Amino acid sequence: MADKPPYLSPSSAAAFVSCPRRWRFKYVDRLPDPSGRAALVGTFAHRVLELLCQDEPRGRTVDAAKDLARTAWEEFAASDDYRNLELDADEARAFRWQAWLAIAGLWDIEDPATVDVVSTEQKVQVELGSVPFVGIIDRVDRMGQDLVVSDYKSGTLPGYRWRHDKIQQVMLYAAALQSETGKRPSRARLLYLGQRILDIRVTQARIDNALAMLTEAWVEIDQACGSDQFEPRPSVLCGWCPFVEQCPEGRAELVARVEAGRLPAHAPSAALVA
Repeated sequence: MADKPPYLSPSSAAAFVSCPRRWRFKYVDRLPDPSGRAALVGTFAHRVLELLCQDEPRGRTVDAAKDLARTAWEEFAASDDYRNLELDADEARAFRWQAWLAIAGLWDIEDPATVDVVSTEQKVQVELGSVPFVGIIDRVDRMGQDLVVSDYKSGTLPGYRWRHDKIQQVMLYAAALQSETGKRPSRARLLYLGQRILDIRVTQARIDNALAMLTEAWVEIDQACGSDQFEPRPSVLCGWCPFVEQCPEGRAELVARVEAGRLPAHAPSAALVA
């Protein structure tokens, strides 16, 4: 029998739906899951934008963001996650430039000086239905009398078929915020830095859909932990799984995709079967 976690977050729920085996490796066995370069670019950009939006509106300028980035960089560069990337000097410069492009990309999609920010990095810890839920909302804004959930994304805007889980994530945040405040947010926004904003109306139907996913994942996690059976769900995502060498089915999926030319060359795990 495996130990069941005390709560779910949007990311852990989505991870289980994607692949219960990978979920077990990360959340039960707690195998090392080092953040990749792209994820850490996002982490640094999030931190700078968090600090920026804590300032008064007139202080949210590009120059202010540059100053904040310089200040935040020293602590970030000393973190284990960043040091584990083992970047050489050229790679480190490229990392900083990529991170800055993500930060500056905010001004491509909105003027932060015009945003009425209620909170940044707001932790929500509530019961959603029968599921203990914990999440951190990047930004809660106010538009008129309404609340808006805003979530930064430093990656590439996904195609329509890959947006569903991102939308469910912000709907869960909206449900948690409603549970805490008694007021349902009117909008949820996915801010793809440097690209565009996906502005989604928060409806009860969308919240219900996200809650159904969360509840189903919680029930299935309970069953999987009780039986200690976590089935793999091999897919192209095995190319990005840090645990693929511990998973025979995942490795077989990688080999098959590489031989068929169906695994993107930039997939981090591609080198394992090259």
